[in-house]
Amino acid sequence: MQITRQADYALRAMIFLSKLEQNERAATSLIAEEQKIPPSFLAKIISQLSIAGLIHTSRGARGGVSLARSPENISILEVVEAIDGPLTLNECTHAEDGCPFGEDCPIRPVWCEVQSDLVERLRKTTFASLLPTAA
Repeated sequence: MQITRQADYALRAMIFLSKLEQNERAATSLIAEEQKIPPSFLAKIISQLSIAGLIHTSRGARGGVSLARSPENISILEVVEAIDGPLTLNECTHAEDGCPFGEDCPIRPVWCEVQSDLVERLRKTTFASLLPTAA
């Protein structure tokens, strides 16, 4: 399994926004430059993150992008799923009828457990936990 480049860019943008002071906004051009994200690609990502309720956007001279919630309250899972949709390692982890062997498949329980572990780890990892701590 590999997340898309779009999800990777979204995560980088969210880390950048997590470093801002509360109520501070960043221009998308600055995010694109600092995080090495193609600006046209970032525009689509910003739109998807906004629709998902993870960021706020505003236009104009004092406009920009900011987090909709504090970094402690936004998980990696939320961002990945906002961009890529629900995580699935294999069709059978989403629906048992995705496997021609059904309940007799010996590997399905392994895939389901690994997926569950991955989803839980990403759900527990917030953007605040990714920021450097002051010493």
